[in-house]
Amino acid sequence: MAAPTARYQGVFPVAPTIFHADGTLDLEGQKRCIDFMVDAGSNGICILANFSEQFLLSDDEREVLTRTVLEHLNGRVPMIVTTTHFSTQVCIERSLRAQALGAAMVMVMPPYHGATFRVPEPQIYQFYARLSDALAIPIMVQDAPASGTVLSAAFLARMALEIEHLSYFKIETAGAASKLRELIRLGGAAIEGPWDGEEAITLLPDLDAGATGAMTGGGYPDGIRQIVDAYRAGRREDAVAAYTRWLPLINYENRQGGILSAKVLMRAGGVIACDAARHPFPDMHPEVRKGLIETAQRLDPLVLRWGL
Repeated sequence: MAAPTARYQGVFPVAPTIFHADGTLDLEGQKRCIDFMVDAGSNGICILANFSEQFLLSDDEREVLTRTVLEHLNGRVPMIVTTTHFSTQVCIERSLRAQALGAAMVMVMPPYHGATFRVPEPQIYQFYARLSDALAIPIMVQDAPASGTVLSAAFLARMALEIEHLSYFKIETAGAASKLRELIRLGGAAIEGPWDGEEAITLLPDLDAGATGAMTGGGYPDGIRQIVDAYRAGRREDAVAAYTRWLPLINYENRQGGILSAKVLMRAGGVIACDAARHPFPDMHPEVRKGLIETAQRLDPLVLRWGL
C-alpha cells in the first residue's frame, strides 16, 4: 500500500500555458485559467508540463510563468512545477528556483534529448540523487513514453527506497496499472504518491492498482473529481459510473484534441480569450474542436460556464 501519510493526493491537473494570438504570453489569461482550475475543484495544479507546451517556452518565460502563477495562486492549492532538463545542473537550478518561489513539488522526466540521446540507469540514478540532495521538497518522477527511457518498476522502487526526496511517481506508460501494482509492492511506504497520468484514460484501472493521485488535463477537474472522490470514499460503483460518464470526453482529449483541449474548452466557456498554440505546434482542426466541445456539452462541465 502507499504511505498513509502522503502529503499530496487527489486531482492535480496540468495548467495550459495561455498565449495571445501573436504567441506572446497572456499573463492575465493565465491567472484566469488558474482561478478557474481552483474553482473547478483541483486539489493542486501542475505547471510547465508537456501539456503546458513547456517545450515551446524560453527559460525567461518559465521563470515569469512560475513566479506569476505561484504569486497569484497564493497558497490556495499546492503547486507542482515541472523542471525537466537533460543537464543535471540545469535541472537542479530550475528546481531550486521553483522551490524558492513556493512550489510544493517538482516533476522531472529522466534525462533525454531527441530520438536517440539517452543515459543508462547509473546516470539516471545519480541525476535524481543529486537533485534530491539539493532540494527540501518532494520529487515526482514522470515516467512517460515521450522520454523514450525505460524505467522498470524495480529501478523506480530502488530509487524511492534510497533517494530521500524521490517519493512520487506519475506512471503514463503502457500497462500503467500493472506497473503501479509492482511499484507499490516493491517500494512499500517509500512510494508516497503512486499517480495516474495520461489525461485519465486509464484512471479507473490505476485507482484499482493503488493510485492515490491523478494528473490530467486542466479542462474539467470537476469531472475527474467525481471519479476520484467516489473511489477514495470507498464508493467504487459510483466511481465506475462517473468514469463511464466522463470517459467519452477523456478519450476525446487523449486521442483527438490532445495538448490544446483544455485551452479550447476554456475559450468556449469564456475563461480565456485565445486558445492558440505557439508556432510551430499546429492549431486544432475545426472539426476536432467541434467534436470536443459537443462531447463536453453533454456533461455540462464548469469550464463551459465559468466565464460566461
